[in-house]
Amino acid sequence: MALKYLTQKIAQTIDEELMSQAGGFSIDQLMELAGFSVAQAIFRTYDKSKFSRVLICCGPGNNGGDGLVAARHLFHFGYRPNIFYPRRPPKELYQRLVAQCENLKIPFTDNLSDQFSRNDLILDAIFGFSFSGEVKAPFDQIIQDLRETKLPIASVDIPSAWDVEKGNVDGRGFIPSMLVSLTAPKLGVKQFDGIHFLGELEKKYGLNIPPYPGTDQVIDITNLTKEKL
Repeated sequence: MALKYLTQKIAQTIDEELMSQAGGFSIDQLMELAGFSVAQAIFRTYDKSKFSRVLICCGPGNNGGDGLVAARHLFHFGYRPNIFYPRRPPKELYQRLVAQCENLKIPFTDNLSDQFSRNDLILDAIFGFSFSGEVKAPFDQIIQDLRETKLPIASVDIPSAWDVEKGNVDGRGFIPSMLVSLTAPKLGVKQFDGIHFLGELEKKYGLNIPPYPGTDQVIDITNLTKEKL
């Protein structure tokens, strides 16, 4: 089966349709589905006996919200997550996601570089498919730190700082070990050759989405033939 890739515009259109009256989803629901998919992909790939300590790096947008949800599910899966969230938006949605993690006593940290020696795996939930342009402070240094770490990195939807359609332009981003694409892979990750999961959200637009086994919310698409949308 040849998977199709999403341009930035089509990815945004699908999101808008899902949250429209016709789609019927709220942003909270989409984040819950995305975060659960990410946590399940990590569970299937990284044995918690070896990768129990997971550092979740969250950005200020919806991708960061996905990371907060994933942290909560990883905690319930038996991992030991901790969260780096340098720029917290004032919206109630994100405040509630933070409160859910705090109620579970999931620690938050302000020092990224201090955490590399204390964790086994990094979850990159900084920028999603809406990102464009230059990476600004403090995230420029964060991306640089992630480029230099030896820890494996799992990215949510697209590796942070990659162009959604052109990929890792000029090598400014890091190369994750695993990617969890949401809805369908974005055009910019066509050359990604690591472990690749697809999180189940929507089956439309002729995306050739494969069937999801059993009750799983994710499917491994690492070896599937790929085709540009």
